[in-house]
Amino acid sequence: MIKRVEVPVEADVVVLFGATGDLAKKKLFPALYQMAFKGALDADVVGVASTKWNHEQFVANAFDAIRSHVAEVDEKILVELDAKLSLVVGNYEDPKVYQDLALALADKKAPVIYLAIPPSLFEQVTQGLAAVGLTDHCRLVVEKPFGRDLESAELLQEALERVLPEERIFRIDHYLGKESVEDILIFRFANSIWEPLWNRRYINSIQITMSEDFGIEGRGAFYDGVGAIRDVLQNHLLQVVSLIAMEPPSDLSSQFMEDEKIKVFRAIDPLKKEDVVRGQYVGYLDEPGVAPGSRTETYAAVKLFVNNWRWAGVPFYLRTGKYLTETTLEVVVEFKHPPQLLFTGSQETSPNILRFRLGKNDGVDIELLAKAPGDNLETLPVQLNVEFSAALGERQEAYERLLRAAMSGDHLRFTRIDSVLESWRILENVIHDETQVYPYFKGTWGPEKVDDLIPQGWIDL
Repeated sequence: MIKRVEVPVEADVVVLFGATGDLAKKKLFPALYQMAFKGALDADVVGVASTKWNHEQFVANAFDAIRSHVAEVDEKILVELDAKLSLVVGNYEDPKVYQDLALALADKKAPVIYLAIPPSLFEQVTQGLAAVGLTDHCRLVVEKPFGRDLESAELLQEALERVLPEERIFRIDHYLGKESVEDILIFRFANSIWEPLWNRRYINSIQITMSEDFGIEGRGAFYDGVGAIRDVLQNHLLQVVSLIAMEPPSDLSSQFMEDEKIKVFRAIDPLKKEDVVRGQYVGYLDEPGVAPGSRTETYAAVKLFVNNWRWAGVPFYLRTGKYLTETTLEVVVEFKHPPQLLFTGSQETSPNILRFRLGKNDGVDIELLAKAPGDNLETLPVQLNVEFSAALGERQEAYERLLRAAMSGDHLRFTRIDSVLESWRILENVIHDETQVYPYFKGTWGPEKVDDLIPQGWIDL
């Protein structure tokens, strides 16, 4: 039986399990520094790790991470952070580490406990927290992927719900913390010119690409048990699909937002073998930590349909992969040709394109047709480009925004369990009945087999 305790709105301590790991180093400590720099970190930070470091070593590691990821570091802020940081050392299977943590949090009323650890440890750590009473009044933040498939996600949720109510579970998908991804909502629902066109009558296809020009970067043992479908497609890309396809919510509360997203997921049929192309870059099997003969995909492309009144018949193409031509995150909306092609030139080959650039140089590109110079009525494509950082200023990093939201108890940028389970349902068939894995060379756009999935080809990035 869950003990329900009224938890204060604002957190008074952030606990980082996996505080000496890669995620903490690359994302969490730089995010905490930015919060402190802006005067928004009114909480202590307690790390938990098995690494046997003293306080000085732990702080030095955290500060090295901050200096590596922040352009100009204010040393006064680091002094303030030093006073907030502490470390609890122990193995996660040892009950003593949870007893030590409970002692360190004895005077705290609203801890946020962030599990920056492999998902396989979530249940064990949560049970350890419950054994010392910390789940009675904490908020728990868990990284993706939430489970490995539909069944494991359901079992994990049952384990968490035994000690925590749903309203105190925060499931991270850092794409939901990206300002560039939220721009999709602003673009659609704050600008009335797009809504009449945002449907099957005017849109020919939606193409979503999340590509990286690098590999698994020494994470072979982790990545080989996950793969591109679980690592990116099940969470990041399906969340982008929901923002592109959803109906406008009644308001911006997390409940109404998630209600509209779940309608999108429920309108997507489970994928079939012929809807998916899996690839593996040549050389993956030589990576340290990768199992001999592994069939883990480093590339995945899928075609799906949102079977509702707005989107029926419009294909959504999604692709993601390692060691592709470039690193990018983009959504390309391809509009249909006019009902009659009056002009010569590029009209037949160049449809109107709307491109959301969601990566570092985020912005919007619109490709239109204009009259070519000369006497004839010929057309040429022209682009209208906006780079948001140049127009609006630099964006905040996703993890900074997510940490602040969790500390204030705001679920808006986190995933609800029914959405998570629906996303696993969509992929259930292809996860358990794996398709062939096709090889591709580094620096390409993936295996040639993908041409069978999208015969007209991907729109050039």
